[in-house]
Amino acid sequence: MGERFIISGGRVIDGDGRPPAQADVVIEGDLIVSVGPENVSAGSSDAGNELTRIDATGCIVMPGLIDAHVHSTFDEPRSNDELFFHRDHTLAALATAHHLPKMLFAGVTSIMDPDTIFRMGPSIRTALEAGLIDGPRMATGVAALLTSVGGTAGRLIPDEGEVGYAHVVRTRDEMVLETRRQVKEGADWIKIHATGSIPNRVGELQVWTLDEMRIICDTAHALGVGVTAHCRNAGSTRDAARAGVDLILHASFMDEAALEAVVASGAAICPTFTFLANLCDHGALVGAGTDMIDVFRGEIQATAAVLRSAFDSGVPILCGSESGFVLTPYGHWHAREMEVLVDELGLTPLEAIRCATHNGAIAMRMKGRVGRVAPDHVADVLVVDGDPSQDVALLGDRRNLREVISRGRRIDLSRPWPSHSPLPGAQVRNWADTPLTWDITRP
Repeated sequence: MGERFIISGGRVIDGDGRPPAQADVVIEGDLIVSVGPENVSAGSSDAGNELTRIDATGCIVMPGLIDAHVHSTFDEPRSNDELFFHRDHTLAALATAHHLPKMLFAGVTSIMDPDTIFRMGPSIRTALEAGLIDGPRMATGVAALLTSVGGTAGRLIPDEGEVGYAHVVRTRDEMVLETRRQVKEGADWIKIHATGSIPNRVGELQVWTLDEMRIICDTAHALGVGVTAHCRNAGSTRDAARAGVDLILHASFMDEAALEAVVASGAAICPTFTFLANLCDHGALVGAGTDMIDVFRGEIQATAAVLRSAFDSGVPILCGSESGFVLTPYGHWHAREMEVLVDELGLTPLEAIRCATHNGAIAMRMKGRVGRVAPDHVADVLVVDGDPSQDVALLGDRRNLREVISRGRRIDLSRPWPSHSPLPGAQVRNWADTPLTWDITRP
């Protein structure tokens, strides 16, 4: 049955958006069996089977965080060049297993990874479910589907074949074949890279047609698999919703036509502002380029305005950090999206927490089973010092986590933070940041 315990004395944020309320939580194995007054909760357990008691007096008890946009296999690259051409299959799998526990330490008990290098997502998920490696629950894609125009890596994407996380499909037959292949490999999600960057264009342009996206959606849905799409302009968001995409990533620069399509389709949105916000606010601290700061800040502000309308119209908004890059390392920024939703969309902390818990069940394809502190939900629970319903930034500081319970198991938060030396050949070193001209040597 697994461990059996009662979390007592705390106030519960259930994930549904209600204010904290005094209640005890009884957990048996990987299941919450009771939430309520102590005399009611304790009575839910069989007589004679003593419960271990966790004292949460003065704390908040809440669902574990669900990060709906993580790249768990990327190993924090500094560039697409590193990611595509400086990764080894075996070392990448080992590095993934090394990083996953960091997310538990940060209170993340579930993740959705839409695309993985070396198509390893289903194998990583299987290893997690079997207890072979430690980490959050995982829903996963296999490889992102791209047209030959490419994605965010420009000309690094080949005209055909596969590189890194990307699989290029050239014809409608290839779209159907690759979708079915990924389903056979165990994909929970099929990802479409609906927009991409090319050198002579500003911003990302739509690189899939409505009909092409509909082919993917029809094929995946017929096999019971969801579809997510990277959309960083209004037209792609509109057409993704019309095509039947279930979860839209970014939805950048969404306009009224795109908003109407999303509302009509019932799609959810994971804006994933965290990478952009980190670059804008903190990039200079780590030597990141500053040329895109104004562009990214403008993208956040323009997108947030319409996303607020989407939220008010009932569109589910999810939280994603895009952890896995050098600007979003694992275990550090998973809670920041909630702060951005509060600051930029004007959500209340409780509304933002709902986005990072209850709504995240959509990404996990586990609606009604994860993301809430409620009976018959999985036992993914946090005990937090302080009150995130008043200040959601508390969740970004791991020192505020008194307990992390994942799959009904208490995580040892006293364990050392995982660290390792650089892997030979995995990081690209520049000869110099700027050309060494003769003039520089003669000030």
